[in-house]
Amino acid sequence: MNERVIKSDEVEIATQAFGDPSHQPVLLIMGAMASMLWWPEAFCRQLAAQNFHVIRYDNRDTGLSTFYEPGSPPYTTDDMAEDAMRVLDGYEIDSAHLVGMSMGGMIAQIAAFAHPGRVRTLTLISTTPVSMDTSALPQTSSAYMEHAAEGEIIDWSDHSQVIDFIVKDTRMIAGTAHPYDEARARGLVEHDVKRARNFVSATNHFALGAGADWTGKLADLEIPLLVIHGTDDPIFPIEHGELIAETVDGADLLRLEGGGHEIHPDDWGKVLPAIKAHSDA
Repeated sequence: MNERVIKSDEVEIATQAFGDPSHQPVLLIMGAMASMLWWPEAFCRQLAAQNFHVIRYDNRDTGLSTFYEPGSPPYTTDDMAEDAMRVLDGYEIDSAHLVGMSMGGMIAQIAAFAHPGRVRTLTLISTTPVSMDTSALPQTSSAYMEHAAEGEIIDWSDHSQVIDFIVKDTRMIAGTAHPYDEARARGLVEHDVKRARNFVSATNHFALGAGADWTGKLADLEIPLLVIHGTDDPIFPIEHGELIAETVDGADLLRLEGGGHEIHPDDWGKVLPAIKAHSDA
């Protein structure tokens, strides 16, 4: 495992790489409030074992990357897509397979729209289409929204409260197909909170301003696309993934039966071979 901080335009992005740099590069982009740790090391190593050079990184305001005071982030999701390109530049990679999860899937879409020549294939996991009207689709569950509202009353400077809240979050977004492992979730959350330079800054991800208007870009996408989505996702119900796949000609859709807003270890046996087959096609 190779660790590197990419510095560009006064932005620092903490990264880790796995596997042989001569192999096909895969860039993993995680979602809102989530550092690179949410791509588990074991997942990265198993992906790298399939002859990939795998890179994960901390988005702005997470982990060891540049952070800003909470409340008014001076960047947009478009800037976060540029961060993905900064990471590729830092590793001297011209183009890579992009894999984005949740908000990371939105970032990956924007990166593909803005820099199509740098994206070999696109894999979108548990996300929603960018610059498309999704108001007619099922939305985030009321149970999850009630839980999310509790975030407004916790003391974000109290790590104990924050950890308990986010552990509960992992339970709320879990699917029905596999047993929920609270000990595993708590270990990850504790590591993430304690590792971060300023964990509360991650809440900036929910206050991001609008970037460019990318309307129509998804339908015009010519990059090979794989959509992976759990059928019990409470954040972006399966219809969001289905809409993405229906919009892009030739896209493939892998439904994870009973899967939630997560990449459960018990589903890696389906997810990893799907990414491999998609990248090799």
